[in-house]
Amino acid sequence: MDENLNGYVAFLVLGVILVLVDGQLILRSGKAYLQQGYRDQEAAASMARLVAVLFHLVVLGLFMIISTMEVQVGGMVQTVITKLGIVLLLLGLMHGVTMAILNRIRARQREQLMADEMNERIEERHAQQNAGQGYPPVPAQGQVTVTPGTSSSPGPVVSPAIEDQPGVARR
Repeated sequence: MDENLNGYVAFLVLGVILVLVDGQLILRSGKAYLQQGYRDQEAAASMARLVAVLFHLVVLGLFMIISTMEVQVGGMVQTVITKLGIVLLLLGLMHGVTMAILNRIRARQREQLMADEMNERIEERHAQQNAGQGYPPVPAQGQVTVTPGTSSSPGPVVSPAIEDQPGVARR
């Protein structure tokens, strides 16, 4: 009975150490990876922590289930090694899933950053164009202003241009 208990304790200690080490690698590497897609570094760190906590909870839960499974492959050493092998395969799989999650988060953030930068450039371009013509600056995104015509432009001016408005069909 002592041999079974010692093997069980050894499996638990080694397994928990493996999960915690991998989780810390995910946390640190994930934070650096996500910071490339976030303007706010604290938001990137927070998202990395959330993903790491999810990883720890899922893997430790599965690890606890594996710890109660009966595996008879010979002696206690072989049983511990077999169970640790299962845990390592599980860790590898979950590490890959976590990397895919981090990649997806980063891709979404990069897309958002690019869209924000494009909107800023469009607003700057409109402001520069309108400033040279004596028009008021372009309002914040989503707002439209109409300025009455002047001697150089007989009709009303819509700022930003109607063609640039969301939902307007282009020809």
